Amino acid sequence: ESSKLKEIPVVVMSSENVPSRKRRCLDEGAEEFILKPVQISDVKRLREYMSRVQEESSYCPSGSLN
Repeated sequence: ESSKLKEIPVVVMSSENVPSRKRRCLDEGAEEFILKPVQISDVKRLREYMSRVQEESSYCPSGSLN
């Protein structure tokens, strides 16, 4: 796997309120598990991940663009 892909945060959205499924997703590396229907508070939490990805993608060490 590309190290760049590992930087992408995984957020799971599901209508299934099954604790074992939620735990498994988080154990496998998901950053967040959001239960549908999505609430405004969920969207606000997602902004943190979107901001982080945007900041990381704007950083470009010299010589890394080929």
